[in-house]
Amino acid sequence: MAVQEARRGSGSDKGAYEAAHGGGCTCGDCPHGAREGHRRAVAAFLLRRDEFAAGQGLPAAVAHSASASRQWVSEELTQSAEAVAERGRAEGDAWLAGLGRRTVAAVWAAVVLLLLWQSLTAVGAGWTAARTAGLAAALVVSGALTAASWFHRTRGGALAPVIGEDNRLSTSRAVAAAWVLFVAYAVLVLAGQLAVASGHERRDALISGLELGRGAGAVTVLAVVCGIAVLVRRVVGLRVLGQRLQKVRADRPRASDLLTDDAGRGTFADIQYVAISAVALVFAAVRLARRPEQLPDLPWGLAVVVLVSAATYVAGKYAEGGRPVILSVVRAREAGDLDAPIRTGDDIEIRGAGFVPPGAQRADRLSRMVVRIGAVNVHVPLVPVTGGFSNPTDDLLTVPVPADVEPGRVDVQVVTGAGVETNRYAIDVTD
Repeated sequence: MAVQEARRGSGSDKGAYEAAHGGGCTCGDCPHGAREGHRRAVAAFLLRRDEFAAGQGLPAAVAHSASASRQWVSEELTQSAEAVAERGRAEGDAWLAGLGRRTVAAVWAAVVLLLLWQSLTAVGAGWTAARTAGLAAALVVSGALTAASWFHRTRGGALAPVIGEDNRLSTSRAVAAAWVLFVAYAVLVLAGQLAVASGHERRDALISGLELGRGAGAVTVLAVVCGIAVLVRRVVGLRVLGQRLQKVRADRPRASDLLTDDAGRGTFADIQYVAISAVALVFAAVRLARRPEQLPDLPWGLAVVVLVSAATYVAGKYAEGGRPVILSVVRAREAGDLDAPIRTGDDIEIRGAGFVPPGAQRADRLSRMVVRIGAVNVHVPLVPVTGGFSNPTDDLLTVPVPADVEPGRVDVQVVTGAGVETNRYAIDVTD
């Protein structure tokens, strides 16, 4: 009851804040103030967390009880973290809405750079039909990307197809999209030259440039990377549904997603796949510039290197993740206390691995973790320390045994913030 009274008093500040909201503010409800609103919410949350970690801000109604104060602090931080998450989602939506415009600007800037490069290299060598075809192909591709950006203007513009279901940039889709755009551009360059060719021999030479024997390496790489994009999506989806992989949705996609895992750590499989694919694309672009009358003849040695890199990437996707697991459950005790049976009302330590999914280190995600003790669901309390939380952690959870648990042998099971359940671990509870 004391905890509820204290929470009721703290909720009035939020209501006054929402009532004072109006147009033109920077609280985050307005698209132009989303970033500022999120920044302020994060700063307020961090300040509140550090105050609680230092033992400040506790109301007198709960200060006398360690369990009541822990519960009150946990619920206050959960509410504050939810506000931060809401501001983060608002910022992510506003950022995605502007990403389409930035993408279009970058695409047309690339067209201008191509025009400048073609003009500079034409000095002395003269302007050719291949240069005209290259610029025309760039205009067609840029126009298509601009149209795609308009249709997906609220979902990242032209980058919407390479954003995964977890709101992160997909490495496999990005690599496949890059190869698709390049091959489409190369074919358009050939089509442009064919459209302005006057002689039969010239037209026959351009058509023969599309023969499979000349572009077999590039076509093989294109087929493999596109197949991998589809396969990886299927593999990740099945592993998530089978609770063998924990995925947490991000607030917004970032360029670093191409090289890192969900926790922001660089991964070898992703880095080598992007790096080798980029090198092969650069080589193919140079070959197209040197021989614009045919598909880029990617050497089989380089094509095999890309295929080995792609196989490594797929193997890494199969190897990542895993179900969280409980290894032991013991009664929590202070230093110097004697070991004793677990009783209702005691705190228990659940030791294991994989309790916190990658990317779920935020407080709003940590607060969604639940422990089933028998038939009772217990929310894992947030215990703040300066700079973070001491509970829950990836390998240790501390929760109280509720009074509603019947004495006897009961099962303990953890449900993580990603909704994945651990194994059941049996413990004995006494009166």
